[in-house]
Amino acid sequence: MCPLGIDVSQTGNVKTLESAGTIFEIEDSDILRISERPRAINVERNRSFEERPSSELSITSPRHSLKILTDHLEGLSPHGRRSGFNTPRSYTYFEAHAMVAEAWENLRRSIVFYRRQPVGTIAAIDHSVEELNYDQVFVRDFVPSALAFLMNGEEEIVKNFLLKTLHLQSWEKRIDRFKLGEGVMPASFKVIHNPVRNSEILMADFGESAIGRVAPVDSGFWWIILLRAYTKHTGDSSLAEMPDCQRGMRLILSLCLSEGFDTFPTLLCADGCCMIDRRMGVYGYPIEIQALFFMALRCALLLLKPDQEGKEFMERIVKRLHALSYHMRSYFWLDLKQLNDIYRYKTEEYSHTAVNKFNVMPDSLPDWVFDFMPIRGGYFIGNVSPAKMDFRWFCLGNCVAILSSLATPEQAAAIMDLIESRWEELVGEMPLKICYPALESHEWRIVTGCDPKNTRWSYHNGGSWPVLLWLLTAACIKTGRPQIARRAIELAETRLSKDHWPEYYDGKLGRYIGKQARKFQTWSIAGYLVAKMMLEDPSHLGMISLEEDKQMKPLMKRSTSWTC
Repeated sequence: MCPLGIDVSQTGNVKTLESAGTIFEIEDSDILRISERPRAINVERNRSFEERPSSELSITSPRHSLKILTDHLEGLSPHGRRSGFNTPRSYTYFEAHAMVAEAWENLRRSIVFYRRQPVGTIAAIDHSVEELNYDQVFVRDFVPSALAFLMNGEEEIVKNFLLKTLHLQSWEKRIDRFKLGEGVMPASFKVIHNPVRNSEILMADFGESAIGRVAPVDSGFWWIILLRAYTKHTGDSSLAEMPDCQRGMRLILSLCLSEGFDTFPTLLCADGCCMIDRRMGVYGYPIEIQALFFMALRCALLLLKPDQEGKEFMERIVKRLHALSYHMRSYFWLDLKQLNDIYRYKTEEYSHTAVNKFNVMPDSLPDWVFDFMPIRGGYFIGNVSPAKMDFRWFCLGNCVAILSSLATPEQAAAIMDLIESRWEELVGEMPLKICYPALESHEWRIVTGCDPKNTRWSYHNGGSWPVLLWLLTAACIKTGRPQIARRAIELAETRLSKDHWPEYYDGKLGRYIGKQARKFQTWSIAGYLVAKMMLEDPSHLGMISLEEDKQMKPLMKRSTSWTC
């Protein structure tokens, strides 16, 4: 297999541009109005590092990284402008923590170039183990990298990524003899270099090479969310208004808004269709997909042009949002009162007056959930379908629910209460548990099929993932609790750099580097950077957060049949 063509041309002169006005100002929360977004600085790269020997491009220590920054910054004007190499907004920012300098250096080393243009970042740079597919640009993995670059005023790589993945969407997609839907976005892509013809091509994976051969449901949603983040940050709607981008959004929406046999507004999915891309019992209606679906619909509503085709989709989106928000807030939400109600459920109820609408058996309630649920707090459970409720906590879905305003303000506050109350279980010694608790013994054998990678408290099965820091930080800022994020970041800083930026940690407390974790995992690096920059400048939250639309949302009340 041919290696990726990775260029390391980065640094150059700096010039200042006037900050473009943002759009969708109606979405800004009070906290975002406190301070203006800093002016974006465009970095012109005209000095190449292509001729430098590989020894100079190796991973360096934080102290050496800080020295590189100092050398570059001394050559700039005294106004605190950024260096094109390790990109601090001001020198004092990096004085606060040398880890940031090291993180930027490692993030830049992961950049993938296609025909001399940056188009994304590879999953990991760990040459000590077999690359497998970690040498590819994953759509979901690139999101925190993209946000870091946007926050730093570097929009080119994000724009290129959006356009290249949009181009890949138009490819005919087949697995064996079956043709996938036209709107499916790739899970990942890689750059293949042909040394004979001296040319480069893109090779995409739509699930045909993935574990279990499952198409990525989340890729299209992340693409729409990132397009909105780009538009919001730059204030430039021209990219989103391009006919190709409008068509790409409509194709994605056509896949998930199509009518069928569903009786619920949620999306029915297979195991392995999202960040948890192996068999983990999330088939059905996983919270991660439903929260991303809700957020992508809201972003698309802001990005679609109100032409004839756009208006039709906008009407369908509004109807679906109403139904989806009611369904999720009513049936996926769990707090102490609702847990007690389920505990007292009657079964085999018929007609519209049924209280136990999904015929869930009270005896199926796991023992751990009674101790896990605090007096104050709550969360969206992992899955709800006929006779099945997955009570596991999933971090990504709950954080996205806060950011998209799928969670009401009261529910968002309750989720943060839960995280504070169950800090040892959900954060431990390394943030952040992807899910809780772990599947063990017989349950692990049945649900995962004896997956040796997803053993208890490892990988997707209760492992601790540093990338989730950025989502936690964004949720904390939105709910007015930045101290929680600061505590989690400081905890991560004690280990991440020293452990060479692992993909995930194992153990009930996240004490051990994951047994198969890649080192220098790009989204662990980017997630840390986004969390730090967002905490330093909370106005960045506007890129990835949507305020509750009170005009669109009708008053949501349960029917009287829910009163036990």
